[in-house]
Amino acid sequence: MSSEYNPPNDPLDVIHADHEILIVNKPSGLLSVPGKGPHLADCLIARIQDAFPQALLIHRLDRDTSGVMVFALTPHAQRHIGLQFEKRMTKKTYVARVWGTLEPKTGTVDLPLIVDWENRPLQKVCHETGKAAQTDWKVLRSDGVESRVRMMPKTGRSHQLRVHMLALGHPILGDPFYATGEALNYERLMLHSEELRLRHPDGGEGVRFRAKAPF
Repeated sequence: MSSEYNPPNDPLDVIHADHEILIVNKPSGLLSVPGKGPHLADCLIARIQDAFPQALLIHRLDRDTSGVMVFALTPHAQRHIGLQFEKRMTKKTYVARVWGTLEPKTGTVDLPLIVDWENRPLQKVCHETGKAAQTDWKVLRSDGVESRVRMMPKTGRSHQLRVHMLALGHPILGDPFYATGEALNYERLMLHSEELRLRHPDGGEGVRFRAKAPF
């Protein structure tokens, strides 16, 4: 299902660092946190803690997703921002390339998601037992073969954007779990966390961090 783990050796790409938070541009192919077993020990949090030993995890991105992640440098910041994620006060924007022509140009996917137990870690739409999941989308451009889409998830379910696009019939290109045929033949998952907005744990001011998509 998923390829062997050969994480990239990109140097740490720090977007911002202060006394409370650290913002990093995560490369595609690197786990956010360690997996099970020593072969999955190399991950973003481990690399960050080499440089910032006090760094604490707040949220995750899928291994194959790149882009903006926030880490706490104090327990206060971890609690403060963790609560913002929990209460859906953060605003996340992603860019993706998806298969086919996504129409209409804007819309919302509102489909509940749950883990597909027989095919873990895959997720699936389930109206009986799934947890509520909503994603707003906007098509940036389309050439008939693929569409470039901006997505604003309202919830943060596992694989949410990937399954929601699949449910619309437009899997994200290069997705090792959900794309098939020609849509799979790309060097990486074409999904990038482009922007994160949150309230700074020191004073509550709104801050915004961006990382341009590498595709």
